Amino acid sequence: MRLVLDTNVLISGLLYPGGPPSRLVKAWRAGAFDLVISDFVIDELTRIWAHLASRLKASPNDLADFIDTIGVRAELLRIDAAMLAQASAAGLRDPDDLPVLALLIGSGADYLVTGDKDLLALAGAYPILAPADFVDRFVP
Repeated sequence: MRLVLDTNVLISGLLYPGGPPSRLVKAWRAGAFDLVISDFVIDELTRIWAHLASRLKASPNDLADFIDTIGVRAELLRIDAAMLAQASAAGLRDPDDLPVLALLIGSGADYLVTGDKDLLALAGAYPILAPADFVDRFVP
């Protein structure tokens, strides 16, 4: 199974142990599914980490190690104009979510897992699940 994990899921999975996002990150690291990611998600992950890590006593090395793992084990997909145009036609409420939806569409991943309400609003048209729903259905 191939998944796109939104930045909010990755951040929560790394910084808040025990919840569904953490279980997803652990399952990916254990080889339970393949991760599809883009430069946009990596850049957003790095930017958000910088704001949260110091408050949560997380080290920059924690993120560097995770990004190294992504580089080795995840499929990096470049988002192009055609993918963004297709995502634009979906009627997203928040245009900042376009690169994430474009990643789902362009990659042909089985699911996008996100906590973003604007993306979850499209779950009827696209294979999008909240972290808890995905974990309940697919993670032992």
